[in-house]
Amino acid sequence: MSLQYFPAVKPSAIALGTVFNHATELAVMTPLFGATYKKAKASNSKEEFLKSQEATSTAIAWGSALVGSALQSYGVGALINATGTLSYKGSAYLGALIFAATSAPGFINSLFVEKQTLEVIGVGALAKLVETVGLSVVLTWWGTRTGPFDYVNTSRGTPLSRNSFRAE
Repeated sequence: MSLQYFPAVKPSAIALGTVFNHATELAVMTPLFGATYKKAKASNSKEEFLKSQEATSTAIAWGSALVGSALQSYGVGALINATGTLSYKGSAYLGALIFAATSAPGFINSLFVEKQTLEVIGVGALAKLVETVGLSVVLTWWGTRTGPFDYVNTSRGTPLSRNSFRAE
């Protein structure tokens, strides 16, 4: 597997997207951190708390959310670059497509199969919409291309329509 087929994304865009996405994830995971804070206050010592199940699960949740946020930021930035998206409207559509492909089936399942309440589904859907549509718009605002002259000549189509194996 060669890395040359992965689109380059500006590292600062990945960092900004990671912070944006991680903040959204933390808003959803706040109840977990609230329980951890209560356990830390109730424990007699710092060592006792660090050995507790709540501390371990919180550290794992925080770390995996951080890594997931970074990977999602790169993925959305790479899609923005690969599709040649330059406008906020285009990035919002791209984010909506990402939401529809990744999250919508789970919410439909939660609504009709698991019969969860609309409030729970609505909060989850809103958080995922912010993660997908919001992230793509923020990354478009910041800029994801590594070079200042990437995609200047748009008369040749989008980057996905170009064939890298033929001479142009």
